[in-house]
Amino acid sequence: MDKGVLKNTLAAYSAQGGGTAATVKFRQKKLREFARLLEKSKMEIYAALTADLNRTPMETLLAELLPLRDITLYLAKKLPRLSRPRRLAGSMSTFPASTKLYREPFGRVLVISTWNYPLLLSLEPALGAYAAGNRVVLKLSSRSGNTADLIAKLLNSTFSSDEIVVIREELSLAETLEYRYDHIFLTGSSSTGRMVMRKAAENLTPCTMELGGKNPCVVTAKANLRLAARRIVWGKFFNAGQSCAAPDYLLVERDVKDKLMNLISAEIRRMYGDDPLESGMLAAMPDKAAYDRMLSLISSGRLICGGNHHPQTLSIEPTVVDRLPQDSLLFSQEIFGPVLPVKEFSSQAELMQELLDGERPLAAYCFGAGRELKKFFRYSFSCGAVIFDDVLLHFCNMNIPFGGVGSSGFGSYHGEKSFTTFTHEKPVMTQSRFIDFPLRYPPYSRFMRRMIEFFSRLW
Repeated sequence: MDKGVLKNTLAAYSAQGGGTAATVKFRQKKLREFARLLEKSKMEIYAALTADLNRTPMETLLAELLPLRDITLYLAKKLPRLSRPRRLAGSMSTFPASTKLYREPFGRVLVISTWNYPLLLSLEPALGAYAAGNRVVLKLSSRSGNTADLIAKLLNSTFSSDEIVVIREELSLAETLEYRYDHIFLTGSSSTGRMVMRKAAENLTPCTMELGGKNPCVVTAKANLRLAARRIVWGKFFNAGQSCAAPDYLLVERDVKDKLMNLISAEIRRMYGDDPLESGMLAAMPDKAAYDRMLSLISSGRLICGGNHHPQTLSIEPTVVDRLPQDSLLFSQEIFGPVLPVKEFSSQAELMQELLDGERPLAAYCFGAGRELKKFFRYSFSCGAVIFDDVLLHFCNMNIPFGGVGSSGFGSYHGEKSFTTFTHEKPVMTQSRFIDFPLRYPPYSRFMRRMIEFFSRLW
């Protein structure tokens, strides 16, 4: 869309407010059409993501295409139930009134997407906002340009500009935020989150923030080490570690550390071969800046395995680093790449203190947790989600709300949450015109007060 036309469209959105006028039945029809279009376009989708991230079609299928198809069909199927008013229980003070809860769209929703899973992380919230009855402005990342072009093509062939507007490089994020919205949904970094929040505060615009964090992965001496190694290697190096929910650093019990390191090295060779850079299984860094940052992060410490890289393809092989100084950036910054730093612990008390000293992450993983450690993760450690004996897969279950807490974000989506996140729950109470209790009106007496106290005990 031309920049001038785009600005006029956003200005009109800001001025008129309100959601789309499309009925539930019409929105269902559009969602089903889009699900069919995704299936027809899968080869184009594979090609675009291979061009942008050097990602294999299999990773795209598992991480983006299948989950996106499932959530689109889920929303289409469940939309009548999700949109239906829900009756609420009454109370003594409002008897005999009836109350229903209506879910109404916020109106104008801005969805700000990111580049690492550009298809899923843009379209799942955008389609959720549309399903809820909103007008949607979708701001795509320029770091995955081929996929952004394809997303725009797919959406524009299904939805009108009065339903979903796509912004690629025509406007910067700062320019996009100059317009007024009723809700902002961001997937991105903490620094971007702060910038968006500052702008949203000018209009008191509510936000949902899906950010990142230092996701710990704990391995105790009780773990099945071979299984833990296999699952950690898969989850950490899937999409070259460029997943906000990937294990970010490893906390290993000292007694089993050497054995686990050997098993992790063996699993990397098994999955990616003796020369991972030539395996065809590794995604690449999105640009030279991200590539150079990864190389600077592994310049200290002891390499357990990996470290090789290819400047032409911007690829870095799976790398595990040990014996790092406590102030290493690998322990303070979200890594977002194929580098796994390792830290050891010798007691459960030491482990718990280490976890509590850090920021609240998007996810926490633990292999071999006993009763006390499970109790700690469930009740004493605040994070977006806790997963025992696996990594990453909770994101694939649309029945599990996905979101962070504190610096890793706030609000959630997935499944029903992909609908309710973009709606306001409006209670509507209807009182009787024929029954009117005099006890609520002055002048008040001691008898009236005792009557109310008596009935309140019976309610």
